[in-house]
This record gives sequence, C-alpha cells and structure tokens, in this order.
Amino acid sequence: MTATDPALTALADSWCALSLLHGRIESHIERALQAGHDLSVREYSLLDVLSRQHDGEGGHLQMKQVADAVVLSQSATTRLVTRLEERGLLARYLCPTDRRGIYTDVSEAGLDLLAAARPTNAAALREALDLAAADPQLAPFVKAVEETRSGVPEPLPR
Repeated sequence: MTATDPALTALADSWCALSLLHGRIESHIERALQAGHDLSVREYSLLDVLSRQHDGEGGHLQMKQVADAVVLSQSATTRLVTRLEERGLLARYLCPTDRRGIYTDVSEAGLDLLAAARPTNAAALREALDLAAADPQLAPFVKAVEETRSGVPEPLPR
C-alpha cells in the first residue's frame, strides 16, 4: 500500500469523521454540563464511574482503573480527583486490606450533583447525535452508535 492508496485514504477519512463526531458530541455535552451544573465532561465521567463502585469483590477501583475508565492519564485523573475532593464531591480513604491503596468514593453532594446532571448529559448527547445525523459524512457513525446499545439499560430519549 502507498500513501495515496484509495483504501488508506478512505480509512483516514473515516477516522477523521469519527474524530469529528466525538469532538462535536463532547463539546455539546461540555457546554450543557457547564451551563447547568458547573461540571466538565471529565468531571461528570469521573463521578459517574466512581458512583458505580460497590462493596463486593472488585467493587472499588484503583486510580489506574479509574484513569482507564475516564480515558485520562493517572496524573490527570489524580488532579481531577483532587479538584472534585476540594469541592466536596469526592472523598478518599485507605483500602482496608492494603494500606498502600487509596480509594475514592462519591460524597452525598457528588451523588446529588450527578443525579441532577444525568438528564442534562443524556439530553445533550441526544441533541448532539441528532445534529450530527443531519451531516451525511457523520450519519453512518451516528447510526453505528445508536445501534450499539449493548450494556445500555434503556434507549436515549428523543
């Protein structure tokens, strides 16, 4: 294959379109969360991931697992946790079985904020997907996202 190979060009174009869709969705959700709840997309994602922890086997996430889940580096995740902890939305504590481990839980204030922000996040996602679906370049990717519903408890409201 050469750099001008049509298959490579098509692949690159598709990757660019997918990246564009992601950027548009993230920006749309960011604006809605900031305006309605003073939360960034990353802060919302972190609260959401941490709120799903449980007391069972493997129920609490280590910082590396949290970083992977929110698609940030460990250092960026730690800074984000610190910011949310300073706002009273998270609390850290020592792992009861390994004193070297530190876990993070969402506080009651964090759970309340997350509950208030969830409908905003869902509505902004739906709006962003609807806007993107009108773009012929992005429509196939929107369709793919909408058809990939495994693990999603219920469809997003239209």
